[in-house]
Amino acid sequence: MHQTTPIRVPRTSGLRRIDSGLGRNCYGPFRSPRLFPRTELPDDSSEESLKADIQKLKEKQDMLDKEISQLVKEGYCVIELEDHIALLHEYSDIKDVAQMLLGKLALTRSVTTKELYPDFDLELSD
Repeated sequence: MHQTTPIRVPRTSGLRRIDSGLGRNCYGPFRSPRLFPRTELPDDSSEESLKADIQKLKEKQDMLDKEISQLVKEGYCVIELEDHIALLHEYSDIKDVAQMLLGKLALTRSVTTKELYPDFDLELSD
């Protein structure tokens, strides 16, 4: 039996990258092309404004603590809230998949998804 050696193919397609002259490094960290304004502290009252901001944050924390304690008094529970949020995420994921499937079905039938809804007239039973 005759054995053939594999043909070596160059790793590049023969196209060469043209240097744009901007000196960008494609392996460097991502830098957004959008420029954001720099926020600087005012020179005249930086320490006083920081103290005022800290005080406002402490007041906000106290207000949130009071709201939390009020909700706990009303019978709300953090664990139940986390479970509810998890169930909402699961529902959202299932709904997204259903919408995707309806879109594919509409595409195969050459209709819009809106035209499919009467075909799936589902009523909830008690």
